[in-house]
Amino acid sequence: MNKGKLYLIPNVIADHTQHVDIPVRVFHLLPSIKHFLAEDVRTARRYLSSLKVYSSIEDLHFEILNKDTSPTELKRLFDPLQEGFHIGILSESGCAGVADPGALAVKYAHENSIQVVPLIGPSSILLALMGSGLN
Repeated sequence: MNKGKLYLIPNVIADHTQHVDIPVRVFHLLPSIKHFLAEDVRTARRYLSSLKVYSSIEDLHFEILNKDTSPTELKRLFDPLQEGFHIGILSESGCAGVADPGALAVKYAHENSIQVVPLIGPSSILLALMGSGLN
């Protein structure tokens, strides 16, 4: 059986901008992902619900991934990948894995030969660099 992939899913920086700031590719890809890692399950559910790509948020599986997540817990959190399911990581804001606990999961994925697929979206770091005039 093939391993699932780890998707880094962008989130909005400003409320109510998801249909402007999140690329169409993300909307098309999300229905294939039913397992999610997030710092706050409540806000992750709210965000995914606002995208209106799932008929029922209740059918999705959420686990907490935060700065206190241990390597032993990471192994358990990645179990769905071993069964061929994809997992999506949701940051509270911006791009997952950038100044975010998602970096722990990405490191674990690389160490365990799991494909990581970063999806583009808003990043406060890149927006600040772009607006700074620095190159």
